[in-house]
Amino acid sequence: MIFENRLCKKIIKTNRPRRRLTFDVIDSNPHGRIFSMRPTHTGTMSKLKNKKRNLEENEDEQLPIFDKDGGKDGPHLDDGDEDQGDLSESEESVFSGLEESGSDSDDEEEEEEDEEDGSEEKSSDVEEDKTDRQLSAKEVIKPQTDGQNSKEKKKKKKAAGKEGGEESVASDRDSGLQISSQVDEYEHDTSDEEDIRNTVGNIPMEWYKDYPHIGYDLDGKKLFKPIRNKDELDEFLDKMENPDYWRTVQDKMTGADIRLSDEQVDLVHRLQQGKFGDVNFNEYEPAIDFFSNEVMIHPVTNRPQDKRSFIPSLIEKEKVGKLVHAIKMGWIKPRRPKETTPQYYDLWAKEDPNSILGRHKMHVPAPKMKLPGHEESYNPPPEYLMSEEERLAWEQQDPEDRKLSFLPQKFACLRAVPAYSRFIHERFERCLDLYLCPRQRKMRVNVNPEDLIPKLPKPKDLQPFPTTQSLVYRGHSSLVRSISVSPSGQWLVSGSDDCTVRFWEVSTARCLKTVEVGGAVKGVAWNPNPSICLVAVSYDDTVVLLNPGLGDRLVCTASDQLISSYEEPEEVKDQLVQWAVAEGEGHEQGHRLILKHPKAVRQVTWHGKGDYLACVMPDNGSSLQVVIHQVSKRRTQNPFRKNKGLVQCVSFHPIRPYFFVATQRYVRVYNLIKQELTKKLMANCKWISSMAIHPGGDNVICGSYDCRLAWFDLDLSTKPYKVLRHHKKALRSVAYHRHYPLFASGSDDGSVIVCHGMVYNDLLQNPLIVPVKVLKGHTITHDLGVLDVTFHPTQPWVFSSGSDGTVRLFT
Repeated sequence: MIFENRLCKKIIKTNRPRRRLTFDVIDSNPHGRIFSMRPTHTGTMSKLKNKKRNLEENEDEQLPIFDKDGGKDGPHLDDGDEDQGDLSESEESVFSGLEESGSDSDDEEEEEEDEEDGSEEKSSDVEEDKTDRQLSAKEVIKPQTDGQNSKEKKKKKKAAGKEGGEESVASDRDSGLQISSQVDEYEHDTSDEEDIRNTVGNIPMEWYKDYPHIGYDLDGKKLFKPIRNKDELDEFLDKMENPDYWRTVQDKMTGADIRLSDEQVDLVHRLQQGKFGDVNFNEYEPAIDFFSNEVMIHPVTNRPQDKRSFIPSLIEKEKVGKLVHAIKMGWIKPRRPKETTPQYYDLWAKEDPNSILGRHKMHVPAPKMKLPGHEESYNPPPEYLMSEEERLAWEQQDPEDRKLSFLPQKFACLRAVPAYSRFIHERFERCLDLYLCPRQRKMRVNVNPEDLIPKLPKPKDLQPFPTTQSLVYRGHSSLVRSISVSPSGQWLVSGSDDCTVRFWEVSTARCLKTVEVGGAVKGVAWNPNPSICLVAVSYDDTVVLLNPGLGDRLVCTASDQLISSYEEPEEVKDQLVQWAVAEGEGHEQGHRLILKHPKAVRQVTWHGKGDYLACVMPDNGSSLQVVIHQVSKRRTQNPFRKNKGLVQCVSFHPIRPYFFVATQRYVRVYNLIKQELTKKLMANCKWISSMAIHPGGDNVICGSYDCRLAWFDLDLSTKPYKVLRHHKKALRSVAYHRHYPLFASGSDDGSVIVCHGMVYNDLLQNPLIVPVKVLKGHTITHDLGVLDVTFHPTQPWVFSSGSDGTVRLFT
């Protein structure tokens, strides 16, 4: 005790803080003290040591705050206001005897004293301050109020001037003792408590929605709801004008609006992000090993065991006695041992209605064995015994084909009958039959397979349609890509890769005229107007209008006059296509007009009236894929600003002003007058190759390279009404008949399939599609078969051109 007091005096007398080994009191008991040595700031420790010494001196005396005299020099209750914040956990720990190793307020005092002393030894003390701060933060976390109060105290001290020495230490000690007696430990209670103004408890607040009050306070008086007369407009204005609207929430317990503080908003944000609510919480702190792995020699407690742990319990004896009495009286029956004998039941029980399987709905009875007949007797009648031939025939048969599974034999008496050699085998098979018999009863639906096939009319009832090959038009040396028939049905034109266009007489297969052009012919089209005799031929980037000079001379001259009567307009506009009139040798061959295009032309098709001609130039990167020419005015226009996809083929509607454009997967229908897209048909195929429009105009067929033919009903849907997969290879061409309910498709498998396609005037009745005939004749060359098909304008005949260089007529 004397040693500690001397040490404290020595520490207090030092002028400025220095690092020195000092002793802290670890435990205060009447028998003795244990000291711990640790480095600390001597200036910081002086107050603490004085307070400890003061406590020891006044252990047996009454505290000065309770002095009866209450002299002038003694402490008063309002004296403590000046040093209210001086009390800290360090001081409380002195009274309780717990170890404390400095605090935040001590560190702040050190820092301020260092500043006052000047910057002489700043650099040398920086590291010491850091280490002290870490020590104090680890050992003690104080409430904020202590730090603030200590700062206020220090400011007041500075204002009054430093008095230094032991006097200031003594006054601090007295005020500390005085405050410790008044401190209320529940004054700063930080536990999370609910708002106890409303005492209704944990009930749904919806129960109060029809009442003017929202609960009751501690005195039992009603808590009335705040008046809420805001309508939606006021709410909106409040939302726009009130800067704190976003952080205002309604308290369900009181009905009042509460503005959330920054700390609460930050807490909400942290919880929304899945973080911990406490900012200072470190989830990655190192684990503390509470239980050491070293085995301790001494037990945790040395208390000797009780006597009752060695004596039988009287309470247990009483309980056991009651149980024994109950068992004797029969009130409690002990458990019976389970019967270990296995239970067997009849798998095929049917006769007994009480058995489980007898009552089962799906019960299948065992198949009955055939009762033995005369042939199984040991002494059968002679007609049941087999002759030698029958025996040989029986042995040659397969076991499953034999009528009897054994040979009947005759014995003189029953004693002479030997054991049956197949007895075990047959018993085993019988057991297998019982074991493997399917237990599930299948409900068989008796369906006639013919009923599943749709009722289609017989092809005989759908005549006429082409059935046989009548004529073959030979003359081309390469594959014939395109054919077309004149409106009268008397002439046929064909274009081939041998750079020639041939005109044939349909009825005789005689080639009347051959016109040579400057490239492989991709498409030919005869003008559908009977009063004009013109044929459009496309090769490379050129389209030539030919006058073949066949048929009526008046029609041919009228066609030439129509072309020669053209007068050039005064203002010549630049056009996409160069129009030129044929002269010289070309004119003699029949060339009338030559149209030079910017790209290779793949298809040509005429409008029904014969004045407009559409050309297709497939090019994925360009908007110029389709052009429409007007022959009478020699005008060319590009109907599309941009093309969506690679155009495969185009066609004019036979009656209405519609234009059909087929790309790889879709068919788009445009209204030429309104200049807008009216429909987009989805072909449900990978690549459309060809297209044809029904003469009625309400149905379209599309052939594709993935062997499908899709029939669209424009009034029904934008998806195919029917998809036919009759061909084995890619479809190259499809065509409708102008008058008969027929359509045909040509494919690379070398066949032409003719189908009956009846379209009814009744809108409620769907079209009837029946395949009627497969026409074969073309030979497959270079994996190509039929390249083009077209119908005769008046007869139920179909023409087909193939890769074998021939054109064939089926009638």
